[in-house]
Amino acid sequence: MPDTWSNYKKLSTEIRKKVLKMMFNSQTSHIGSCFSIVDLLVVLYFKVLSIDPKNPWSKDRDRLILSKGHAAAGLYATLALRGFFSERLLDTYCINGGVLPGHSTMRCTPGVEVSTGSLGHGLSMGAGMALAAKYDNDKYRIFVLLSDGECEEGSVWETAMFAAHNKLDNLVAIVDYNKLQALGRTEEIIGLEPLKDKWVSFGWSVKEIDGHDFSEIEKTLSKVPFVKNKPSVVIAHTIKGKGISFMEDQVAWHYKSPNEEQFKEGLQELESL
Repeated sequence: MPDTWSNYKKLSTEIRKKVLKMMFNSQTSHIGSCFSIVDLLVVLYFKVLSIDPKNPWSKDRDRLILSKGHAAAGLYATLALRGFFSERLLDTYCINGGVLPGHSTMRCTPGVEVSTGSLGHGLSMGAGMALAAKYDNDKYRIFVLLSDGECEEGSVWETAMFAAHNKLDNLVAIVDYNKLQALGRTEEIIGLEPLKDKWVSFGWSVKEIDGHDFSEIEKTLSKVPFVKNKPSVVIAHTIKGKGISFMEDQVAWHYKSPNEEQFKEGLQELESL
């Protein structure tokens, strides 16, 4: 594995360790949803996005919207490691008087672009930003990270039509396709397949990747837009709870909080990677 991929792996492991500690200390949920997107966040924040942690509100910055706002702990940990704010703030996650709410919330810390949590809204906000950038002849890009269950929301597909109609090739959607949502398997609740064909039919350019393969993630996200005048979507096949064996592909870890034994066992697994 090249040095770059090795460094990505170390960063991902460190972020998962921090998220595990945040969830254990606050006894909150959505650890599985955080773990499935960590590898995507690492490549985005440490390679793909044009950003400057020392100037987080630069007009020319790329924007990332975490539309699946319940995975905020993963975003916060990534931003802290990238240098947007002190890692000490992670200890305040989801506690009274803390500055890091359980859903990603703007103006609490640098780097959080919008407040999210009501599923289906992130892509709409991203499309609005992308259209504004086009009107102003700005070159920044907007990346929106969605959950697969979120793609059951009608507003996602309204926005998909809007973005294609307006030729928003500065808009990139990334679907965290971990196949699980709040109460069960996505295919059993509302089947999304053929998901790629759906996006194509709405006028988007589509790539499917392994959402835990750093090389594939970097190669794909470094080439957006895939087609001029078309919005791009990356369907990232991931594993909920990725990184800790007893959490992987288990719907219970959408809401479950780790107890002390599970915290120690999970931390030991991550430290052995």
